[in-house]
Amino acid sequence: MAEIIQKDGTWVFDGDALRLTPGRDKNVGLLRRTLGELVVPLGALAGISFEQGKKSGRLRLRLRDGADPLLHATGGRLTEPHDPYQLIVESDRYGVAEYFTDEVRNALLLDQVPSEPVDAYLLPGPSVPLSVSAGDGTASFDGEHVRLEWNWKTEDAKAAAGARSLPLAEITAVEWHPAVGLENGHLRFTVRGAPTKTPPKYDPNAVELWGFKKDPLMALVAAAVQARLPHPAAAPEDAVRPPEATARPLAAPPPAEDDHDALLRRLRELGELRRDGVLTEEEFTMAKQAVLKRM
Repeated sequence: MAEIIQKDGTWVFDGDALRLTPGRDKNVGLLRRTLGELVVPLGALAGISFEQGKKSGRLRLRLRDGADPLLHATGGRLTEPHDPYQLIVESDRYGVAEYFTDEVRNALLLDQVPSEPVDAYLLPGPSVPLSVSAGDGTASFDGEHVRLEWNWKTEDAKAAAGARSLPLAEITAVEWHPAVGLENGHLRFTVRGAPTKTPPKYDPNAVELWGFKKDPLMALVAAAVQARLPHPAAAPEDAVRPPEATARPLAAPPPAEDDHDALLRRLRELGELRRDGVLTEEEFTMAKQAVLKRM
């Protein structure tokens, strides 16, 4: 097991999944604190990186496309304080961060986890019921209906129609955009048979966001809805797919059985020797690198 504890949060890797827990530091974003602990299965990962800086570094996870409804609904627009897949690392813990990165990379290699996109969500999305007030309205989701209610700041033309109740079965897409500079953001729902290019300020199926503190929480509503919509990479229900189309992409032919398996066993043995104290960290690293080069 690998673990790194920082003011920004705690990441734990047990070989099968990463457990990401936000810290209690004042700089931790509101979205991360509200989302709470996040469990990411190893199979959802495409990679991990660690970037050093003068005062602090960054651990970053890269998920496979389509694995997380939060990332899909936000389109990668979450900024650093709110991104649950980044961890600020203090300079005196760089060695721990590098070790953590190596452990996750080795597990991805040993389990031969592909980096290709997936056709089903591997993370569940935020739990429901969920309700957030920000911008010109309140968005609530109970798992079956989205309810949009307006406040005194809502444009009259949009508020005149009253609160909206959108059945999940009628929603075809959801998107969240943060406010950037002078451009406002929004949480918008696309409803079947009623596409619109109306600005969010006047769109009765959208909440306009102005860049205030609670705006990122609207991304949780977007993710909760996205997790319950058909996966964007899934085939249409009425499509007929030949058997070969449903098969998962095959990886490149593995090395010869005896050679490959022997190297995998050697890596496991080295890990056990290090845990038992037979090998020092330096000896383990040198031996591991020699094995990985042969693979």
